[in-house]
Amino acid sequence: MPTWSGILQELKESLTEGGPPDFDGIRRKYLAAAHAHSARDTILYAVKFTQHDPTIPPDLVSITDEDIQGIMEVIHGLSGPNLDLILHSPGGSLEAAEGLVRYLRSKFEHIRVVVPQLAMSAATMVACAADRIVMGKHSSLGPTDPQIVVNTPLGRRMIPAAAIMEQFQWAIEECQDRKNLAAWLPMLNQYGPDLLVQCQNVSQLSEKLVANWLATYMFKGDPKNKSKARSIAKWLAKHSSHKTHGRHIDRDTLEQRGLTIDRLEHDQNAQEIFLSVFHATTHTFDATSAVKIIENHLGKAFIKTNMARIIKPQPQKHPGSGTS
Repeated sequence: MPTWSGILQELKESLTEGGPPDFDGIRRKYLAAAHAHSARDTILYAVKFTQHDPTIPPDLVSITDEDIQGIMEVIHGLSGPNLDLILHSPGGSLEAAEGLVRYLRSKFEHIRVVVPQLAMSAATMVACAADRIVMGKHSSLGPTDPQIVVNTPLGRRMIPAAAIMEQFQWAIEECQDRKNLAAWLPMLNQYGPDLLVQCQNVSQLSEKLVANWLATYMFKGDPKNKSKARSIAKWLAKHSSHKTHGRHIDRDTLEQRGLTIDRLEHDQNAQEIFLSVFHATTHTFDATSAVKIIENHLGKAFIKTNMARIIKPQPQKHPGSGTS
């Protein structure tokens, strides 16, 4: 199997005099191999977030409404009806994830989400809209409790909606003793007039979407689909259970909770191909300005950089012949 270092060696061997390594060509070669192996349309959605880079604005590496344009671009020309979505993302907008799922499910009858490392938060929600999720021993999903942007004296912060509601309830109990008011007022002054209602609504929406998607797709035909879906959705969204929004939930735990998980190692060829796509993608992020790649097995790509958006047309030659 081409490891991270194996793909690096392949990139070094692709060097031409005066030119960069063929990042696009090698990544696309393995995307094309994934399609050839499975006979399913294959789309990569990956962002640069596991490599710490404080210069990248959060919106560039989040699921946003603009991603619909990227997905539309790479779906154009695909035949369906089956899709493998290779997903590596920290999450993002709940509303954008809902739109993304709605569009993907309107185009494909059967979707597998392949998680090469991490699909967190809103990306976990997208994974829950799949028919099956493919994970390795090293792969993780995350809690789906939504985050709220709060302006504080320390600046803008992303805070779990459930934590805000829990803290407010704690404050109500503590402030029954008036001597505690002075300690609580600085924190309570940060709450806007509608913040608690927003927290409640977005928490309910997150849980409802995951439950509906699981019941409709992953558990389709199961006589207990709705009760199973509600139980899993409630557990994924329970901040008090996971303790932190960034908690990594492994596949064994997800299987025990009832999610339909395919083990990546059970198909050795598929494992080699999918991980090669992922390693080639991380090398692209390390050595170029790309921070988000949405790309299909034909080589058609929608790429975000730290400076500009680049839309690359479908190449006329073999997918392995592209250049960054």
